[in-house]
Amino acid sequence: MPPKEPSKARLRAMATELGFQAFGIAPVCLPLRREYFLRWLAGGYHGAMLWMERNNDRRLQPPHFLPGAQSILMLGLDSHQPAPRASYTIARYALGTDYHNFILKRLKKLCALMRELGGEQRPCVDTAPVMEKAIAAHAGIGWQGKSTLLINRKLGGWLLLGTIFTTLSLEPDEPERDNCGSCTRCIDTCPTGAITAPWQLDTRRCLSAINKQPGDIPEAFRPLMGKRIFGCDACIEACPWGNRPRTSTEECLTPRALPQRLRDTLEWTEADFLNAFSGTAVKRLGLSNWLRNACIVLGNTGTDEDLPALQKHAAGRDAFVAHYAIWAMERILARTPCASAAPRPQISFPETTGS
Repeated sequence: MPPKEPSKARLRAMATELGFQAFGIAPVCLPLRREYFLRWLAGGYHGAMLWMERNNDRRLQPPHFLPGAQSILMLGLDSHQPAPRASYTIARYALGTDYHNFILKRLKKLCALMRELGGEQRPCVDTAPVMEKAIAAHAGIGWQGKSTLLINRKLGGWLLLGTIFTTLSLEPDEPERDNCGSCTRCIDTCPTGAITAPWQLDTRRCLSAINKQPGDIPEAFRPLMGKRIFGCDACIEACPWGNRPRTSTEECLTPRALPQRLRDTLEWTEADFLNAFSGTAVKRLGLSNWLRNACIVLGNTGTDEDLPALQKHAAGRDAFVAHYAIWAMERILARTPCASAAPRPQISFPETTGS
């Protein structure tokens, strides 16, 4: 009995059953702007993402990722959720279950079908040395916009991507053309000017990276965080593509119930933090960095009612969090010189923290 022929339609149908809204196939040998990427790295624009410096033999030469690979499947899942009503914002992809885990499980189910078709596969979600956005554009599910994010005609920049390298020879899809035209909304709206020019991102200035990294957040960036406690959706929200009102059909992305008042989270213990964010992308932030970010957001948006909660941390034993609590109190008191809810404390920065 002859081996079964790979069925692109069959794979597409299963991908839809698994909850993916976008499906495309790219050849394994494709141009990936190697010289541009290496110049970007050499300029330090990747910031603290030091993993971008490693494994570039595979990142820039997809055939090296899986010996014998002939095709790359790219799949996309809509992450759009209405913004919750709260005094702080979390990037919408992170409001529910961490997508890395459940998307990878679904990719593995698709790989099981592909094994039946005679292929060897390697799936990955965002954590492997793969230039997934560039490959997705070649697979026809979108184009890299001026923000450098992948933009889909129907779903905009809200797609979460999954990748499968396979030894199956599958008919590739036509690449998507660039549809940004003269629009510069993503560039104009970026709070920190991280999109320094069309298709050029300086992650050292990108709030989506800055407020998720451990350690100090430079003072110049703190006011620019606004209400953003984890991640930043500004450039996606500004894009005219894919921003019709809707809720993702993906139940795993349903937002967790969280306190409406940010100051209430300043009372959290480690157990409280884990109870709120276990299984989500926010968990990787850790309680200490959550408190750091909460203090910054309160410094930007808080009132005299938030001062007592901040004062507890300003006078606490954790010098790292105290630094940000004091900064936040100074900002609030500068905005509300007649605040009466709490007397102005004696404020000084702990010597053990940086500025």
